[in-house]
Amino acid sequence: MSSPILDGLQFPIQEQNNKPSTSKTGREIIAEALSTVNPSLAQQAIKEKNWRKTYPQYFKALVESGIKTINDPIKIAELGLNKAHQSFEFYRDGQKHCFANIMQFANHSLHTFVVKGESTSAPEWYVPYQGQKLQGDALLSQIQTWENNGIVEPSHANALREAIAHPEWFDLSDRTMVLFGAASEAGPLTWLSKWKANIVAVDLPSERVWDKILNTVKSGNATLYAPSQENLDANTDISVLKTKLGANLLTQTPEIAQWLLEKPNDLDLAAIAYLDGEKHVRVSMAMDAIMQFVSTHKANTSLMFMCTPTDVYAIPKEIVEASAAKFNDRSQLQKTLSKAISSLSFKHLFKENSTELYNSENGKQYGIADCLVIEQGPNYALAKRIQQWRATLARHMGQRVSINIAPSTTTHSVTKNPLLKAAFNGASLFDVEAFKPETTNAIMAALWIHDLRNPKSVANPEVKLEHPLELMMEGANHGGLWRVAYLARTALPLAALYGFAEAKLPKALKKNLNK
Repeated sequence: MSSPILDGLQFPIQEQNNKPSTSKTGREIIAEALSTVNPSLAQQAIKEKNWRKTYPQYFKALVESGIKTINDPIKIAELGLNKAHQSFEFYRDGQKHCFANIMQFANHSLHTFVVKGESTSAPEWYVPYQGQKLQGDALLSQIQTWENNGIVEPSHANALREAIAHPEWFDLSDRTMVLFGAASEAGPLTWLSKWKANIVAVDLPSERVWDKILNTVKSGNATLYAPSQENLDANTDISVLKTKLGANLLTQTPEIAQWLLEKPNDLDLAAIAYLDGEKHVRVSMAMDAIMQFVSTHKANTSLMFMCTPTDVYAIPKEIVEASAAKFNDRSQLQKTLSKAISSLSFKHLFKENSTELYNSENGKQYGIADCLVIEQGPNYALAKRIQQWRATLARHMGQRVSINIAPSTTTHSVTKNPLLKAAFNGASLFDVEAFKPETTNAIMAALWIHDLRNPKSVANPEVKLEHPLELMMEGANHGGLWRVAYLARTALPLAALYGFAEAKLPKALKKNLNK
């Protein structure tokens, strides 16, 4: 049987079986990132036989090693990104190329089609939440509740308060905002379309995708700039447009990069594209390559990323202490039940969240929030780590970088996994809140605008950080995961069981139980 014809960005093919190994590539990238800060663990990662189960310890080691000095996170990011770009392959016309060299292969130009929104409404911002549109005092009250309950960090709450205080920030007619994965369910397209933004939308050629993008923009007051393979007449009907627009990040990486360079204005690049499984790593690499290329050629380019709370991060000492206090303050019933369940599970469940503190050369101590969920897999973790590395390195080099932790959100890509869906449904059992997409969209879009507009935001490279990893600590909306009493993944099965049961209960019984 002949091998399939490869096209675009791919994991490297292994000579021994003529197939890609995502685990081998992932191990090699993480090992290279660890090579100067923890050489022995780097060697262990290379030889790891059970990568899909043990990967969390290596990702945690990246953070632990990065805490020690203010230079180590930069070294880790440089080594990891360089290895990744040298490892991946790009196929064009049957020829294999090193992904690091692909920008020279743009072989045709993309055209631009412009669509203007039909609304004349002034920009406004509100947060859809539990059936309400929260604004003003009602929104301020909810932000305070989230902060009091440990759902969001104070820096996140303060950023949202600043956004409320500055409605003028939301007129984005002076910004050109590039959305990689523009139709993403958790992305800001809906809000940018209400805020007069110049939106450069990059997404797959797909009628469903472009029907959503076109109708969203048309109903708002923004201007859309969309890529097309052919030069379309300005009066082309939307029914035709949705079959003609789009560009593929995985196969047209150099063409998209060159197309963006043609835009005369400064660009705000947002890496929000998501694909399942190993494709998520590939699309993260594609976005990274384009961001790096455009940033090199357009000096005032800014970057935006949305982190997942189900990852591993350095965190302030105060959060570690809050988690420990929550563990110690459990009721006697909670202590008895969790101890019994832990014993029955051979100590796999209900492990106490880490209270260890790590010393940094800057004189401060940091903890680690290890919220990795093994079921999401090492490819997901690697895709998100690539984004953290780029954010860390770009800000170090003087770029404005908005990178914020978005809450766990009940998007389709998450809830199609029955375990994660049930765990989100049962998250309240551990004082964790999962947000609906429309709430996350509104909050994270406003946070991006805050980071672009507020000169005091840590996104601004002129704002001094005491440690590079503080960039990810600021503005975090982790939904409560950082402050839970237990190591998150050891409570997940119980949250899922509770979620499964709760979903089956009649509505009337739920009301009585919640009283």
